[in-house]
Amino acid sequence: MLFRQLEYLVALSRERHFARAAQACYVSQPALSEALRKLEEELDVPLVRRGRRYEGLTPEGERIVVWAQRILADRDALKDEVDALRSGLSGRIRIGSVPTASGAVAHLTGPFCAAHPLVTVEVIADMQSVDILRQLQNFELDAGVTYLRADVSEQFHTVPLYQERYVLLLPAADSLARRTTATWAEAARLPLCLLTQAMQGRRVLDELFAEGGTQASPRLETDSVAALFAHVRTGRWASIVAHAWLHVFGVPHGMRAVPLVEPAASVPVGLVIAAREPESVMARALTDIARSTDVATALDRIPGD
Repeated sequence: MLFRQLEYLVALSRERHFARAAQACYVSQPALSEALRKLEEELDVPLVRRGRRYEGLTPEGERIVVWAQRILADRDALKDEVDALRSGLSGRIRIGSVPTASGAVAHLTGPFCAAHPLVTVEVIADMQSVDILRQLQNFELDAGVTYLRADVSEQFHTVPLYQERYVLLLPAADSLARRTTATWAEAARLPLCLLTQAMQGRRVLDELFAEGGTQASPRLETDSVAALFAHVRTGRWASIVAHAWLHVFGVPHGMRAVPLVEPAASVPVGLVIAAREPESVMARALTDIARSTDVATALDRIPGD
């Protein structure tokens, strides 16, 4: 059995298409198919349901993909560990983030890159929390920045980073813009643009609206925080954003950010890594940075204040 065969199987499971899997592995489609056929012969089980086109993996194939992901992740972790012992940490670290926290990731990647100049960082933003946890378990991510809620089980190690708070972002001409606070019920009566309900950040907002005795009925929904700012800029919309994004964009000209109360709530956000032994040297290094970095204080500094 070769690592290359396992890589092909994992790629096919991810891409769900022979040609795309071959392209992702930089081989021809016949070479990939032949390598998988030989893997089936060696394991003496069918891995791929073959027809005129790709029809998915067999039940045996689905189980072996899990083992393949683990074996390949352990191989990469071993190489990272050896490289770190020989010449310092090098390689690539993959970090996933929920949209509302992606602006805070820079407070980790900056000091991480300074401490480990041979490491390349890949940040995958705008991910759903459930996808981050799944990809951590499937060895597709090394770390995630997401909400520290009940769905983060004992299968993960966490480092709290900050408490996400919420502000009403609205045009400066709106009467609420002159207030020091606004209630969730008052916000619900505005023409709102919010994140889509598929995003956990939106589900958090819906829970807070319910606590305030109301319900939001946004006229416009998006999966992009930047798009929320862009729509408020037109003067026709209001939105609710996490305070961490004010550290990135500030409060743009012509807008106001008013803290929301009744309830004045916050949700913990933190770094999440998979709980496994031996621990990934990449994940361990990022965890050390997270524990020594005061992200919460940094996010309270608003540009232009």
